[in-house]
Amino acid sequence: MRNKIVLAAFLSIFASSLYAQTINQNTGWFMFLNSTKFNDKWGMHFDLQLRSQDNWDGVRNLLVRPGLTYYINKNSNATVGYLFTQTYLPHQYPVFAEGAVPYEPKFTLTEHRIWQQYIYNHQPWRGATLSHRFRLEQRFIERQTDDLFSQRFRYFFRLIQPLERQAEGFSKGVFAALQNELFFNLQNKDQLNGKLFDQNRAYLAMGYRFSKKVDLEAGYLNQTIKGLNNSTINHAVQLALYTRF
Repeated sequence: MRNKIVLAAFLSIFASSLYAQTINQNTGWFMFLNSTKFNDKWGMHFDLQLRSQDNWDGVRNLLVRPGLTYYINKNSNATVGYLFTQTYLPHQYPVFAEGAVPYEPKFTLTEHRIWQQYIYNHQPWRGATLSHRFRLEQRFIERQTDDLFSQRFRYFFRLIQPLERQAEGFSKGVFAALQNELFFNLQNKDQLNGKLFDQNRAYLAMGYRFSKKVDLEAGYLNQTIKGLNNSTINHAVQLALYTRF
């Protein structure tokens, strides 16, 4: 049953592509993700991300996300944290409609988030690792003419499949990664896109595990965003570095 739910979540991206008007973009994403254990029960989460503008034309997004993790048992953990993110906009001045109140445009928009998450890991079959992540976000969003508070729920799964058999666990070698994440607006969605569904991110990658502490991977990420009047499909090449201490 769990595998069927995962498959349904991954295939849901195709449903979002049925909207009438779609904008296509091509970007590059870099992600550094670290988890450090202080002891058997406590640890730290940290990730840093950079995302490019369309057609790789400079940096669009910077994300910095620290968190404090409590390890419930060997298969599950919970984290609470903070995120700082900035969006860098092209220096283009808006054209105002007749009767609209003009404003001085901002070319950098900042968002602050408080977030809570729960992760459950298990092995669906020998050698593979499947992670489920449930995350709730409280978002403080800066916009051009006002600020907005909203809450969002995210469900994420990630499957790691080693491509080489190993007698005891997966400590080194080539692997394939498959993941998908669904985003849902829970509060003030009428001021965002007017919908419960916000976006979907599907990802397929190949990677190499240098040791139990370091993974490096590269892959293709398909991000589908439901906007107020149209949908955006972002085709992203992602490079990711994972460290565990």
